[in-house]
Amino acid sequence: MSALERLLKLREHNPGPLRILSASGQLGFGIPKKSFERGIKSKPHVIAADMGSVDPGPTYLATDKIAAPEVLVRSDMRLVLHGAQQLGVPLLIGSAGTAGADIHLDVVLRILKEIAVEDKLHFKLGIIRSVIPHDLVEHSLLNQKLKPIGPIDLDENTLKQTEVIVGQAGMGPFERALKLGADVIVAGRACDTAPFAVIPKMLGFPTGVAVHMAKILECTSLCCEPGGRDAMLATFDGDSFTVESMNEAMHATPTSVAAHALYEQSDPYFIHEPNGRACLKHAKYEAIDERRVKISGATWQAADKPWIKIEGARKLGSRAVMLAGNADINFIKQSKNIINKVEEVVREIIPFSEWSLNIRHYGIDGVTDWPEPPVNLPREIFLLCECIAENSEKAKLVLATFRQQLLHFGFPGRSATGGNLAFPITPPELDAGEAFTFSIYHLLELDDWSALEQLFPVTIEKIGDQT
Repeated sequence: MSALERLLKLREHNPGPLRILSASGQLGFGIPKKSFERGIKSKPHVIAADMGSVDPGPTYLATDKIAAPEVLVRSDMRLVLHGAQQLGVPLLIGSAGTAGADIHLDVVLRILKEIAVEDKLHFKLGIIRSVIPHDLVEHSLLNQKLKPIGPIDLDENTLKQTEVIVGQAGMGPFERALKLGADVIVAGRACDTAPFAVIPKMLGFPTGVAVHMAKILECTSLCCEPGGRDAMLATFDGDSFTVESMNEAMHATPTSVAAHALYEQSDPYFIHEPNGRACLKHAKYEAIDERRVKISGATWQAADKPWIKIEGARKLGSRAVMLAGNADINFIKQSKNIINKVEEVVREIIPFSEWSLNIRHYGIDGVTDWPEPPVNLPREIFLLCECIAENSEKAKLVLATFRQQLLHFGFPGRSATGGNLAFPITPPELDAGEAFTFSIYHLLELDDWSALEQLFPVTIEKIGDQT
């Protein structure tokens, strides 16, 4: 009997509240064990976790790297596997290995299978792959069925430079894996909400409320005061759900939970999924006590045709960085103009065009590209100088030339000729590896629902002795 079948049988006799435990806001970076154990004691019917994101940048999608340290992936995976096996409940994991391409998914599957062998576990494993064929994206590009999310221009040449493309799987592939008997599901790139919302939807709870619940739950206790990464429990009852952190020091309030519904959303009222959207216009947030909030009112609007978000990244070149500081107020006042002039000098010395410079003035505009300088200038600034070129030697050559020209560049009000820069590290030019950028960050329109199903193949493997 699969974990889902056990849950269905249980609910035949006890069709009460459904409890869903979110184990980690990003599996693989360490699960606070006391909170997770408290969550297990609450006897959840489902354990779910998200494992990936585009937040760490394009490098992970364009390479075989995963953002999380393998030692923590292993310890987190062991914790959630044992929790699910102890309770006999489904375990659902999305966006395996950060970027969720096959190469990242396979790393996570290797670790999971090694744990199963070491700990003598047995279960049916559902695997969802999320790599999108290039020819489909090329066809969609030619037929104007791609919609960019943000300022990304995609042409045929850029598409050719993009080695791997992934799509965000929605609830559908998870539902197929569960119906095929999977006890544990590990998916490649997936919508953050999918692992959390699919079982409530399958059991007949309102889809809009389920997706709203998933949006709150997937980041665990980040929706609390103070926010954190401790396990979070949602209790579904009818057309509402209650959220509670498994860390007793963290308090879910109507304000903190409502604020988290806006997290990573461009529109405060809608949560978009491949097969529709949840509408939060009539959502209600009510305090049950000082630590728990009851949420209701979200509705579901089914889509006429499916859309999926697709992501791709390509290599720009090799990167080198230079670290330097300055505490001269006259330099700080004129820093942008000084740096522009120095770059002109460097381009005259090193005229090849295949390099670019990016200078961040920490203290002025290092984090945000502010439209105006600060009213009161800082006492000192830190410069992070980045060069991207065809190889690391050229990148460091450009930075070394830039450094020496900037070090002794004359400007009005200069206090001394000894040097404009202070270096915390020498040599100040550091090899920073290869540089990548997102080349595909689009919505892909599909012709029909069967096409959506075909894009995310599901396979089932028996892990351990099933007798």
